[in-house]
Amino acid sequence: MLLLTGRNLNGATVTTQHPGVRVSKTEEGASSHYLFVWLQIAADVMPGALPLQVRSGSQTTTVSFPLLSRQQRQQFPGGVSQNDVIYLVMPDRFADGDPSNDQPPNSTAVYDRNQPKAYHGGDLQGIRQRLPYLHELGVTTLWLTPVWKNTDSDYHGYHVVDFYAIDPHMGALQDYQALVGDAHKLGMKVLIDYVTNHTGPHIPWAKDPPTSHWFNGTPENHLAANYQFNGLTDPHATPRSYRDVLQGWFVDKLPDLNADDPLVAEYLDQNALWWTEVSGLDGFRLDTFPYSSRRFWSGWHAAMRQVYPGLFTVGEVADSDPTITSFFAGGRKQFDGVDSGATTIFDFPLFHAIRDVILRNAPVQRMIDVLRQDSLYPHPENLVTFIGNHDNCRFMGEKGSSKEKLEAAVGLLLTLRGIPQIYSGDEIGMPGGDDPDNRRDFPGGFPGDPRSAFTLSGRTPEQQEIFSHVRTLIRLRQAHPALRTGHEWHIGWDDTYFAFLRETPEERLLVVFNNADRPRSVDLALPDTPLERTTEIERLLGSGEASLQEKAMRLTMPAESVSIYQVK
Repeated sequence: MLLLTGRNLNGATVTTQHPGVRVSKTEEGASSHYLFVWLQIAADVMPGALPLQVRSGSQTTTVSFPLLSRQQRQQFPGGVSQNDVIYLVMPDRFADGDPSNDQPPNSTAVYDRNQPKAYHGGDLQGIRQRLPYLHELGVTTLWLTPVWKNTDSDYHGYHVVDFYAIDPHMGALQDYQALVGDAHKLGMKVLIDYVTNHTGPHIPWAKDPPTSHWFNGTPENHLAANYQFNGLTDPHATPRSYRDVLQGWFVDKLPDLNADDPLVAEYLDQNALWWTEVSGLDGFRLDTFPYSSRRFWSGWHAAMRQVYPGLFTVGEVADSDPTITSFFAGGRKQFDGVDSGATTIFDFPLFHAIRDVILRNAPVQRMIDVLRQDSLYPHPENLVTFIGNHDNCRFMGEKGSSKEKLEAAVGLLLTLRGIPQIYSGDEIGMPGGDDPDNRRDFPGGFPGDPRSAFTLSGRTPEQQEIFSHVRTLIRLRQAHPALRTGHEWHIGWDDTYFAFLRETPEERLLVVFNNADRPRSVDLALPDTPLERTTEIERLLGSGEASLQEKAMRLTMPAESVSIYQVK
């Protein structure tokens, strides 16, 4: 399906004489500016320019549509798993690799590094240049916030105005393709951040939509978004309780795409396939996942997996209640008869629990209460876990945070079940408050920066300590399959400590977390646990001590720490 844009398209006919291609049908848009055209393309059609003759009354024009050959994929979409560590990058705030695109021609956006909501100059070339740093850190998958064309100073990329264009501040499509290609050469994968719920307020569609049902409402008459998902997960709820979730306009101004409309759904299906094909990416991070209907997402996933059966997707469901977040995970139908199709979702409940325990001294039971509800998910082992992202206050920006608390949080992130995700800058303890202060520039990524945290010599002693700690944990995770895929046993806990085991048939690793602000010792009872026949203990990480007693293990734990032991 093509969406042609122009003038005088009402009543237009479209033909082509290209061998192996025929126009199967057309459909007029809401105004004479749009025409939908469906093409049937034979499998043996050669790549090249496809001429389409468009005739409207006495006027005729020719549109040249490129037919591209399918690329041979060396890396198949869907490879992200528990064996990976995801790294979240906001391109505008990471590294400026090409200062010539800081102020692109014809752009009305503000470029000013002193303004927190203006463009700062980061781009795709900057990320590409820093891939060796990320490879050294040990991350295996990159998640970039959207790089589609935006308007004004929407540096974050979530206000798209062209679903098929790279924003000129970021570079060009060739830069995106080169970044993905270079990442693949290093054994790294790339996720695209996909936004289907809404568009930017200044997209031409807002005042002149392709169809009368392209959006839910109009700029003058629409619902404001409701950010509560309870109604969607309640089999007894009436549509009144969730209509403004599915149809409301974000921040009361972002046009809400009507993804349940067949034309909109087909447009988004084919757009996602195009991005997968043209860039060679490995999966999708699905923005504002619950705000588009589960029926749409089910169809979208079916269309994608018809071409890429193993496609990896992770949905954003920003809620702290596992009974709500689990409802949106794919893998089985819910009471509505729909399987969302998502490979997995982000583990927001565990994110909040870890922060509550470490930063606000909640009892460890807060984390246990989240983890004990893993049975709600078809595949809890694939939940994407995190301690920070671009929408929340930085961990080091929270009241009461410290280097030790951050290192303990990272220790839990990289040893508990799930696919861990690190927010760019947390590996060096970057500070920052709420949005937009949590989106500060990565030090050393921009011309004129006095220090570069991308290098050992440019990091402060504290930054280097945190970086080394994160890198060591990632390497330990890669070296020990039990930390990635092992069964998780909760061995012992109280208000301030937590001991859990990660076990495979080949190895067992005991992780011990102490949240107290002072050292403490506990005797861990071993009978009726997988540790009851332990004969040897070897410390792999941390400065804690563990020794075997009669039917118990004596654990001596430093304050605010995580220690890891191999047990036999």
